[in-house]
Amino acid sequence: MSEFRSTGQELDWLLQNLLATVPGTRHALLLSSDGLKKAAVGLTDDDADSLAAIASGLSSLGKGVAGRFGGGGQVRQVVVEVDTALLFVSSAGSGAVLAVLAGPETLPDVLGYEMGMLVKKARPHLATPARRATNVPLDAGF
Repeated sequence: MSEFRSTGQELDWLLQNLLATVPGTRHALLLSSDGLKKAAVGLTDDDADSLAAIASGLSSLGKGVAGRFGGGGQVRQVVVEVDTALLFVSSAGSGAVLAVLAGPETLPDVLGYEMGMLVKKARPHLATPARRATNVPLDAGF
C-alpha cells in the first residue's frame, strides 16, 4: 500500500474552503509543529513564514501549559485576540498545526468548530512525519 504524501497545493483547497465557509476569516496556514510552512492561503511567502513561527511558538506554549497546569491533557486550541484580529492555533494531526487569522467580526465558536471539522476530516493528510536524524559528525565544520 502506498503512503499518501500531500503537497502544499493539494492542501490549499482545504484551507480555501475554510476561508469561504467562515465569514471574516482572512488567512489560513498549515505548518509542521516545528514551524515549517506546509500550505497557506491569503498570505505572502514572508507573512506565511512569520505566521508559521508565531503559531509554532504558541502551540509549544500551549503544550507547556497543558503539561504544567493542565494535568497533561492535549492542547485543543490557543486563541490570541487583539483589537483588529483573532488568531486561532490548533493541533492538526501528528506533528501538524493549523493557524487561522480572522477579523474581529468573526464568530469564534463558528471558526473553532469549522477548524475542528477540517482537522477531523483530513487528519491523516495533515500529519507531518518526524524528521530522521542525520549522521553528521559534531565537528563537521559547520
